[in-house]
Parts: sequence; structure tokens; C-alpha cells
Amino acid sequence: MKVLFIGGTGNISTASSCLAVEKGIELWHINRGKSVCGVHGVRTITCDVTNSAALETALAPHKWDCVVNWIAFNAKDVERDIALFSGKTKHYIYISSGSCYDLPQHSPVITENTPLGNPYWQYSRDKIAGEQALMRAHIEKGFPGTIVRPSHTYSTIIPIPLGGGNKYNAVNRMKLGKPTVVHGDGTSLWVVTHAEDFALGLVGLLNLEAAIGEAVHITSDEVLTWNQIYRHVGAALGLEPNLIHVASDTICALEPSYTGTLLGDKSHSVMFDNSKIRSLVPSFVPIIPFSEGIRTTIEWFEASSKRQHIDPDTDILLDKLAAIACT
Repeated sequence: MKVLFIGGTGNISTASSCLAVEKGIELWHINRGKSVCGVHGVRTITCDVTNSAALETALAPHKWDCVVNWIAFNAKDVERDIALFSGKTKHYIYISSGSCYDLPQHSPVITENTPLGNPYWQYSRDKIAGEQALMRAHIEKGFPGTIVRPSHTYSTIIPIPLGGGNKYNAVNRMKLGKPTVVHGDGTSLWVVTHAEDFALGLVGLLNLEAAIGEAVHITSDEVLTWNQIYRHVGAALGLEPNLIHVASDTICALEPSYTGTLLGDKSHSVMFDNSKIRSLVPSFVPIIPFSEGIRTTIEWFEASSKRQHIDPDTDILLDKLAAIACT
């Protein structure tokens, strides 16, 4: 199988690259050459995907069994790929987002038929527009597209919304014994998925005819409260964090940039029904509990001081929120 990843060296995609190579897939990456691919056996095409002419020239000699775009964010990106890969690939996978689901629903259990829509987050609305463009091309032109929706997948990020991500603020504050701010009361339910578990599903979908024309999410089956998630982060550091709680509305009023990720996503309770990915890829069995996965993530950050980015503005915000919680 000859597969192209557009992207392929990120937080989610690196594990899928590793697994694909391990399974004997001829894997190619296309990227700008700014990220070093540490996956032995991957072949690289260096090109800026936003440069249409250069991209068409670079890809002209190739045909693919499957193309996966990890860095398509809107309808324009997808439409460019449809034009570029029509007749050049047997299968195309668009990496969308679990944040596209319209929350809250009557039930916290999410299936692929849960309605889409996110009035709080432009990122999610753009991803939905990309999905719609892909499905139009499939229905009208037979373009062999599949939509994949990850939800809060981690390997080289700290999967918490306040001082996490690629920032080390929350971890550093835990180490210093400072209060750790949790949105809401910390009891809402959430799912975090290790990238190696996600890879089991994604790689199983490559060039899978039964997946064409379908949308599928790939997540862990483990459901945790946010209090548990933060405490697992603390346990990975060998400590018990001092959790304090601030309403999501209050956080977003103080810092509107959190509106999408909190009010549009992480302030709601969710559980994902993974029946569909299991029906398509019976070997998909997520096995990495967060208590173990976060330890490897912390070890990755701790291995290099360059990875431990402390953003001063985020610390100022967290101090303000801590003061609010204590009044």
C-alpha cells in the first residue's frame, strides 16, 4: 500500500506514521520541511501545500492508495485536495474534529449521527464546512472520501484546557504548589485518547473500501471527570494537585479566547460510542489508560527544557482565576 500523509509529524499523526511503517506500508509525508520526521522509513516530499502550482508539480509522478490530510482546516483546503487528488488516489481521509458535534445533547453519548454544529467555535464550524465539501464531492462526483473525527488526542501535549496543550504552565504550577484551576466543578465527563490508540483505528481505515462515504470518530472508551484528569496529571508528577474551580462562563468572560474550547467543547459531558470504528476495524481496541499515557507525555516534556514552555500571559490569567476562586 502506498500512502501519503499531508502532515504526519504532529501530536496525533506521528504515532499513526510509526504504526503505518511498522505494518509495511510505503508511507510518504508532504510538508514544508520545518519539522524533522523522526520516523525511520518515511519518504518525504518537501513542499508548501498552500502553493498549488508547486504542489501539483511535486505530486505529478505519484498515485496513491490513500491520502490522509492532517492539516486541512476548512472547505477551501478540502476543495483543493479534491481537485488535486481526483483520479490520483483510491481513498482520501479528512481529519476533522470531535468538537464539531452540537453540544449539549439530550444524552452525553455521542454517535456519528449526533447533529453537527458549534455556535461557540469558528475552528469547529470551519471543520464542518470541510466535511460538507468532501461529502458533496463524494455524492456528486464519486470522490472516495472518509471523515475521521478525533477528540482530544494527546501524546506531546498536556490534554487540559487551562495552562496545558503545548504549554507547561499548569504542570509548573503543580510543581510549585500553586492552585490548579479547573473549569466548572470538575465533575463533567470527558474522554482523552492517546495517539497510539487513535493510530490503531486510523491505520486500519487506510484504503478500506467500506469506509468510503462514511464519517467515524476514533476515541478511547475510558471516561473520566476533569477532576480525575487533573489528578492523574499530578500523579504523573508524584504529587496531589491543589484543585480549585471556576465557572466556564467566568473564565470566558475574563479571557474570551477560551470560549470555543470551553463553552463549545470541554464544559460539556461526553462519551463516545465507538461501535462504528469497531465494525470497520475489528482490531481497534484502545488499551492505554490516561493514568499511564500521561506519564509518558510528562516524561517527554521533562526530557528537554526546550519543551517546557511557560507562557507569562497564561500565568497571569491563572493567577487572576485563582484569586476569583478564593474570594
